[in-house]
Amino acid sequence: MLLSYPRHPARGRTRRPLVALAVTVLAAGALTACSDGDGPEQSVDAFLSGWHSGDLQKVGFVDPTGAKVAASEVTKQLKELSGELANTPPTLRRQGEAKVTADTATAAVQVEWTLPGDTRWEYERQVTLVRGDDDQWQVMWEPRVVHEKLTDGDRLGLRRDTGPRAAVLDGAGQPIVAPRPVVRVGVQPSEVSDAKALVRQLDAAFRAIRPALVPAVDLSDLPKRLDEADPGAFVEVVTLRDEAYRQIKSRIYDLPGTKFRADKLDLAPTREFARALLGSVDPAQADDLAEHPDKYAAGDLVGHGGLQGRYDDRLRGRPGLTVLVERPGEDGTLVPTGTELFHSEPQPGQPLKTTLDVATQNAADAALRGEKRRSALVAVRISDGAVLAAANGPGAAGENLAFTAQVPPGSTFKMVSALGLLDRGAVTPDTPVTCDKTFTVDGRSFKNSDNFALGSVPFRTDFAKSCNTAFAALAPKLGADGLAVAGRSLGLEGQWDLGIDAFTGKVSANGSPAEQAAASFGQGTTVVSPLAMASATAAVARGRFAQPKLLLDPAPAKPAAAGPELKPESVEAVRAMMREVVTAGTGTALKDVPGQPVYGKTGTAEYDNNPAHTHAWFVGWQGDVAFAVFVEQGGSSTASAVPIAERFLRALR
Repeated sequence: MLLSYPRHPARGRTRRPLVALAVTVLAAGALTACSDGDGPEQSVDAFLSGWHSGDLQKVGFVDPTGAKVAASEVTKQLKELSGELANTPPTLRRQGEAKVTADTATAAVQVEWTLPGDTRWEYERQVTLVRGDDDQWQVMWEPRVVHEKLTDGDRLGLRRDTGPRAAVLDGAGQPIVAPRPVVRVGVQPSEVSDAKALVRQLDAAFRAIRPALVPAVDLSDLPKRLDEADPGAFVEVVTLRDEAYRQIKSRIYDLPGTKFRADKLDLAPTREFARALLGSVDPAQADDLAEHPDKYAAGDLVGHGGLQGRYDDRLRGRPGLTVLVERPGEDGTLVPTGTELFHSEPQPGQPLKTTLDVATQNAADAALRGEKRRSALVAVRISDGAVLAAANGPGAAGENLAFTAQVPPGSTFKMVSALGLLDRGAVTPDTPVTCDKTFTVDGRSFKNSDNFALGSVPFRTDFAKSCNTAFAALAPKLGADGLAVAGRSLGLEGQWDLGIDAFTGKVSANGSPAEQAAASFGQGTTVVSPLAMASATAAVARGRFAQPKLLLDPAPAKPAAAGPELKPESVEAVRAMMREVVTAGTGTALKDVPGQPVYGKTGTAEYDNNPAHTHAWFVGWQGDVAFAVFVEQGGSSTASAVPIAERFLRALR
């Protein structure tokens, strides 16, 4: 049923005196409809509401000839004309009162479309109404109502133009990902007589490339692809970084049918370069499109994981949008007519500046390259807390263990326990502390690696040789929360703001005597991340805690405040004992590393009730670089973590 908006009977057309009619016509240009509910405004408002909701059954329509148009037909045409914007109908507002001239009225309407990315497209239209024989105001329908440049058969189309994605920068302000030379390796089918033999030769060559430069290349479908391709086609097999190609050029260059095309692609310095921390940039995936239909379109580049994912909106900028007129072509597909109704320029992304150092990151990645177990290496500049490298071994599968692992620190935590004991005056480096083969607390027996015993030796020797039983015996002197207090003085358990997820540790406190004994050498309920331990080590080297920093722009809003100065006599003693670990303790493999003296602490951490199941650790520093190495299920630290630390330090030279 149509809404009826009758005029007052005294003003009905059939009863109007002739003289009154003449006056009305002469004065029409100055009249506007009344606002007491009997004018055309209610018809306009009903039309605008129905346009937005898709329900126009309460509105009457006529075409420019005066013929009636069904509301259902107008609904259909509105949807068709809206084209790609049909699922996001505009917001519509009447601008003031309608202007009435005899039996015709016009109303100004503000049309506002919300385009993807919350871009606004606004314009004004005129809606014309005519008064019918039944005194109802009816909307004069034609495509121009939607936009003045639309006619029958037109559709609104939307073109997105993405701007350039901004770079993630290193500490020197240079793009980490930059155009780098690559070689596209392909095969021309017409020159291949034995596809299976070619596959065997290519496969052997690709396997000879260092894994860091290229993932495994699957050639199983190459014979089929060659068979189905045009004889003169370039059937691409793989794209190699230039250095990878040069490794095997002599083996593949003269193979039958092989062809090579030089190119450049945006790539990190190496394939593994800080991958878990940086994340990746890939074409929009199905999940992206489903979760953010207003943000992404097929073909968009989207950041996934790490910094690329966290700061995707900043890095990708804002796409440019063009609303254009389209019409069905001969085959039924929509073809642009060349008429553009709206255009917004794409906005380039804003770069993200980090503290990463390319040389240090490359050294960290190279140190972990041969490690198949989940592993991590974090390096922090001591002087300012800048994160120089965050590497994760091949087994981490994209997980940033360097920042987010929550694992027991093992004997590397003796650095924290020793600081707490020295702060309390419980020991000095030369205090004799017995290192027995075993030590029992509340029925729980503690032992040393390989069941060694030292007897009564100076505390610094217990530290250098990593005697668990000596620390378990000293645990009561730390008190119920002394270990946690010492850990917090080095920044553990702090509220850090790095601009990306990071675990700062959880230190055992107020536990049973057996728990306190275990916690004194990094077992029990204490858990940390490699970043937390690298930062704590930097605090010892520096003399106070300073939150590590990763992002320079945008800088995190709420970084943790710097800690108080550590007691000089305590921290100097810990430094001396960490040097002795390298010169005469469990880290002697590092004493001939070139450069400044190396300081450190080894650690082997049980992670369940099986003593054979252990993580391996090493924390230390050389010069202005503090670092932590972690190897999940790495066994003895001297067999896994220490060699990684050595490779890292030698690569820095």
